[in-house]
Amino acid sequence: MTQIVHSFLDIAGDYDAAFVDLWGCMHNGVTAFPDAVKAMQDYRRAGGRVVLVTNSPRPWSTTKTQVQRMGIPDDSWDAMATSGDSARAAMFQGAVGSNVYFIGEDHDQAFFKPMELLDDPLTIRQVPLDQADGIVCCGPDDPHADPSVYRPQFLAAKQRGLKLLCANPDIVVDRGESREWCAGALAKLYTEMGGESLYFGKPHPPIYDLARRRLAALDGGADLTRIICIGDGIHTDILGAQQEDLDSLFITGGLAAEETETTDMHPAGPALENYLQQQQVSPTYAIGFLR
Repeated sequence: MTQIVHSFLDIAGDYDAAFVDLWGCMHNGVTAFPDAVKAMQDYRRAGGRVVLVTNSPRPWSTTKTQVQRMGIPDDSWDAMATSGDSARAAMFQGAVGSNVYFIGEDHDQAFFKPMELLDDPLTIRQVPLDQADGIVCCGPDDPHADPSVYRPQFLAAKQRGLKLLCANPDIVVDRGESREWCAGALAKLYTEMGGESLYFGKPHPPIYDLARRRLAALDGGADLTRIICIGDGIHTDILGAQQEDLDSLFITGGLAAEETETTDMHPAGPALENYLQQQQVSPTYAIGFLR
């Protein structure tokens, strides 16, 4: 049964490292959560390692600049693994061919920055759909538009057998008070239409492999068997932890705040258990907000 805790530090001593989600956990898409930042700073001062594991479709260096602007300081984390880096590595190794049809916003062009650590990376060209070998999706052009607007393109792509590389498996995120669609919603639609989608972020294995490599690269790397995953996505952060056989701390005040009847402090026990039974996912711990 999931245990509701008052603060992360109540259980932090049992873990050498934390894989921590960003959006909904450390920030709301606009600004950092001060209590979450302090919790990670305190954990690191006590000897814990913090790896930010995010379904951001961008390179980690770009994401670092983004979170710094939101007020997440460098002393609250040790390393970062992004869905974007995991997906970029696959793209440059030819997962969807060299000529790709790109779906995303202008700021997502960082996805195509060269990756120096790869041997003999593929040259990638962005082309119209009818000339493409595959699709790269960082998110919808308009995050507020229903994903169904892509049905005509997806029908044409499916008929040609194109694979869709999904750089962010999240379905939705909350930016402040506004809910936005993510690349995962488009990939889900494409799969439902009979197309093939390739995933690299949570809850899928590639991003956890990357996170473990980033953790192991730290000086005095932590015991890889004592890791806890923290996040607000039940089918990304928590399901991913469960599939990796890792403990997890479910932040109920994010995407599932209404379903879990989360107040400023805690979820309601009966509402939480009912929600988890419906989702068929079992976090080790739960808390309203990371603190």
